[in-house]
Amino acid sequence: MDTIDAMRAFVAVAKEGSFTAAARRLGKSTKLISNHVAWLEGQHDVQLFNRTTRSVMLTDAGRDYLLRCEPILDQVDELSDLAQKKRRELRGPIRMTAPTSFGSQRLPAALAAFMHLHSSVEVELILNDSHVALVEEGYDLAVRIGTPTDSTLMMKRLCPMPLITCAAPEYLARSGVPAEPADLAAHSCLLGKYFNVLSDWTYQKSDKVQSVRVSGRLMSNSPSAGAALAAQGIGIARLPLYVVQPYLKDGRLVHLLPDYEAKEYGVMALYPANRHLTARVRALIDHLADYFGPGGAGRITLDEVATAE
Repeated sequence: MDTIDAMRAFVAVAKEGSFTAAARRLGKSTKLISNHVAWLEGQHDVQLFNRTTRSVMLTDAGRDYLLRCEPILDQVDELSDLAQKKRRELRGPIRMTAPTSFGSQRLPAALAAFMHLHSSVEVELILNDSHVALVEEGYDLAVRIGTPTDSTLMMKRLCPMPLITCAAPEYLARSGVPAEPADLAAHSCLLGKYFNVLSDWTYQKSDKVQSVRVSGRLMSNSPSAGAALAAQGIGIARLPLYVVQPYLKDGRLVHLLPDYEAKEYGVMALYPANRHLTARVRALIDHLADYFGPGGAGRITLDEVATAE
């Protein structure tokens, strides 16, 4: 029996959760799909699925096999396309994850442009602000803002992401305008859990670095929620530029401490170091770098906005 065909049958069953649905997807008989999976289990002396009359679920061994099986099939497909001179036509699925705010506000236009160019590519986008184990959860790619700490991942910087300190005119009229970072200690600040730095805000002016411990009544894991609450006069926030940009443009928020640079984070594309990077995933990473990079349609810059004095 052909190993590649058996692997394709196994992957289809794993994805569909059903031998019948897998057979329909591959245009094969249910019996043949079942024989393929049984042959694989016999070859490796392992049970890949737990089968009941109502469900088909991967075993632990099946999940491990799936993680290793899919990259192999991707390479086989790429070799086939290369042999048939179809290298330029990207096809197949990409499973990716991104932060909720960035993924809903900035990423859709970039993905739409990519999918218009490559009509045979399928994208599954999962928005999640929590840590995601790429390999274990079957992701090809993650877009993250900040400094990655997982040394098992490869990364490509897509663009810089400045942090902007800001507040509503209403709050500043009531509580005063901070003249330097140290003044923030006396203000009500909105604390964010999105960059693993909660209450110590660091700034730099020339070669001088200042760190200030801030406090406040509100803590959030969502930059979008932080911007909306800051615009309601709750306190001073320090947020990614892409979130606060529309608020700064229409005056709902005012840029504070413009002469002091807050720590700059980057928008990163992360992918597993030990997995073959398919042509379609490489192409998407390059597309995102072009889209958000200098001169790109999605370039994020600090335009002329109101600054507190």
